[in-house]
Amino acid sequence: MTDPHRGELGNFLRSRREKLSPKSVGLPGGRRRRTSGLRREEVAELAGIGVDWYIRLEQGRSVSPSATTIDALARALRLNKAEHAHLKALTQNTNRRPFAREKVPETIRRLIDGLNQPAYVTGRRWDVLAWNKAADDIFAFSRVADEDRNTLISVLTNPHTRRLFGAGWADEAKRMVAEFRATHDLWAGDPAFVELLARLRQGCPEFAGWWETHDIRGGAAGRKRLSHPRKGALRFEYVSFQANDDPALKLVIYTPV
Repeated sequence: MTDPHRGELGNFLRSRREKLSPKSVGLPGGRRRRTSGLRREEVAELAGIGVDWYIRLEQGRSVSPSATTIDALARALRLNKAEHAHLKALTQNTNRRPFAREKVPETIRRLIDGLNQPAYVTGRRWDVLAWNKAADDIFAFSRVADEDRNTLISVLTNPHTRRLFGAGWADEAKRMVAEFRATHDLWAGDPAFVELLARLRQGCPEFAGWWETHDIRGGAAGRKRLSHPRKGALRFEYVSFQANDDPALKLVIYTPV
């Protein structure tokens, strides 16, 4: 049997393999294939590793690839920068303590309270742990129950937040799912993350399809357009920062455009 963490490593490799065609990696197409994507032996050949060894990786069995092997797999599977980093993280982070909700230091709370721009702090599970008045005026964090105060639950399952993003909701939701996937896979099987996934599957019909694609995105700054019921059309640039005291804490600041 495989543990959930190694299982996600196998799932990720399989998802990338199935997205590639022989032509895209310079291999002859040959006879018609029963399934899409590359065969396992083709990936192993491109990476210069043993077929049995690669199969063990996809099966989530106990294998510890070297940095050189990880880089070779990334090249063989045509991984982008974010996917390559995710592959490294999956092979390096195998032992974790059970998830515990983070606490925000008072210094950070005072910092965001002093900002005029909307700002809030999230943890590794994307729970919203602290926010200022400007953020509350837009996202209404104080009006939802503590267990619902999570950016994924808010954007994917809360009708108010869905209306807030208007026609751009689907693109924003898919971006968030791909960005969260990079964190989830490192905590696969943890009860807190299992519970979160169950809620997202139940509350968002589109979520399951997006999740199964196993897309990975790195966190980055960007822009958001919102349609607020009282404030009207809003445009923001947003950026996030990790806390030195606890890298699990992420400060997000919105600046009006």
